[in-house]
Amino acid sequence: MIREMTKSDFESFWSVFSGVIQAQETYAFDPDMTSDEAYHLWCEIPLKTYVFVDNGVVSGSYYIKPNGMGPGKHICNCGYMVADEARGKGIARKMCEHSQQQARLLNFDAMQFNSVVSTNEVAVQLWQKLGFNIIGTIPKGYKHGKLGYVDSYVMHKQLRTHSECL
Repeated sequence: MIREMTKSDFESFWSVFSGVIQAQETYAFDPDMTSDEAYHLWCEIPLKTYVFVDNGVVSGSYYIKPNGMGPGKHICNCGYMVADEARGKGIARKMCEHSQQQARLLNFDAMQFNSVVSTNEVAVQLWQKLGFNIIGTIPKGYKHGKLGYVDSYVMHKQLRTHSECL
């Protein structure tokens, strides 16, 4: 089940969130950020934040927000996290499909991921299967916790045709 995240959901998801940012393999977030800082970043800044709940356990989460302001606010940005023990069960796919539905409901015309770490091959391949294209490469754009500097990708998907956007 996917639903909007509550403060209580975030508190139970904090250990997953903290583990992801401390690994420094996929997110360019301060690995020392506090739970309150993370809650603000993940739940208060975005338009909406959702959780994937499986058997009463928060197994994943994503946020959706405008990628830019003013003339750029028609493109949204999302971020996804899945608990280690829940990987390989299709949760990221389900959240990404859900986020695209929500994006259309929120009147976004496209979705863009600003920094997909190139070594996160599972995510890159999933996003491509779901219709996202790599539209740019940031050379050595991410300092990976184990591999040092690696490339990151800008990925994009049009959600509405140009005529639908008018």
